Amino acid sequence: MKKAGLLTSVICAGAALLYGFKAIPDEVAPQRPNVLIIMTDQQTNDCLSLMGNPNLKTPNMDALAQRGVYFTESYCSSPVCGPSRSSVITGRMPHETGVVWNNSAHISPSIPTLGTIFGKAGYNTAWTGKWHLPESYPAQAGKDSVNGFKVIPFQSLDKSWELGEDTDRPIADAAVKYLKGYKDSKPFLLAVSLHNPHDICHVPRRPDSYAKASEIKAPLPPLPPNFNPLMKEPQWLEEKRLMDHYGDELLRTQHYSDEDWRAYLYHYYRFAEMVDGEIGKIMNALREQKLDENTIIVFTSDHGDGSAAHKWAAKLSLYEEAVLIPFGISWKGHIPEGRIDRKQLVSNIDLAPTLCDYAGIPNPPAFTGTSLRKVLENPDATLRDYVVVQLEDDKENESRHARMIRDQRYKYNVYNQGAHNEQLFDLWNDPGETKNLAYETNYQPVKARLKKNLNQWMTKNQDSIPIP
Repeated sequence: MKKAGLLTSVICAGAALLYGFKAIPDEVAPQRPNVLIIMTDQQTNDCLSLMGNPNLKTPNMDALAQRGVYFTESYCSSPVCGPSRSSVITGRMPHETGVVWNNSAHISPSIPTLGTIFGKAGYNTAWTGKWHLPESYPAQAGKDSVNGFKVIPFQSLDKSWELGEDTDRPIADAAVKYLKGYKDSKPFLLAVSLHNPHDICHVPRRPDSYAKASEIKAPLPPLPPNFNPLMKEPQWLEEKRLMDHYGDELLRTQHYSDEDWRAYLYHYYRFAEMVDGEIGKIMNALREQKLDENTIIVFTSDHGDGSAAHKWAAKLSLYEEAVLIPFGISWKGHIPEGRIDRKQLVSNIDLAPTLCDYAGIPNPPAFTGTSLRKVLENPDATLRDYVVVQLEDDKENESRHARMIRDQRYKYNVYNQGAHNEQLFDLWNDPGETKNLAYETNYQPVKARLKKNLNQWMTKNQDSIPIP
């Protein structure tokens, strides 16, 4: 028996024991699935026409989401590029991977990644595009591999490699070339990490490079209903708004007019449409090669963007717009199609265990995340009672920490320093987070319950940062 056939038999037998069905004879055993992960950068969950946003058109991302199950209550582990990406490929939280700030650290060598896990299981594993662990682009650094992934090279049209409008086309072209040239009998795991709509960061930084409100001929998007900040934000957030580094977009937008903010949103949606076109090219190549029939396809982003809500630009906050991300997963014939799940509390730490589960990876490592398989196949099941998000917002001041915990209805944010350092929101009645209930007498039992759950989670997962 060939080695690949033996491994398939082992996987099928293990799955039979785990899920209680008869093992399929080797001669008719199904081919192991390929895996394609498509990731954008800084895309909030509302930045999709599928979600009812009339201010942009994202047909390719919409189609990706509609292929399988799309989760609307999906959270990043941290609203920062590097930390969140470390969670995507390890199934662990940033404090576990050792990556809590951007450009600060490699993933801890003791933590296996999807690249190493799937590579050991006989997959060809490849990565093209943005990395941020810690270098932004390993291809730019001349690396041929990172954390178990073969690096697929591409040439940015801009030597600075700073703009998605320059990098996303060659990244997508590199992915298309990989798919069209794939002839190996072994399955692949390909991660395509695109840059946009991250270019929105440069709109406040390079104001002369982008059209101002008065110069834009198309209708401008309206301001969000939660445009005005809370009357009394935590001091921690007030300080963040004034930082001239690591999120300086907040300082640069401090004196924006309403029309400036509408132009900000206009550009944000155009960047999303740009990257949507590149995703379409990748999906066309997958179909042309007839690989879409047996490929698990994941569509997600590393974190969101403030999107003018609370007059917040960029990420680096625990507001919903910064921490909610797209998360869709499909596999024809195995994962239900065309379902939007508005119930489950999902985290991007769930991706790695889910892929291992569906691919039948033998002896996967321990994950902090949870496989989504049971709720993908049974929407009435419950994945978890609450989800946690971490935030360290200033790598020049390592004493600043914040944590978020959210159950089905309520969300509690706590900041480890500064005055009025707690926030509590009723997301059923106040989805825009416009009324802080943390100091209202009637809500103290709710706050106490969420604080207890957060402390228990932190103890269990050895998250030992000082939170009051």
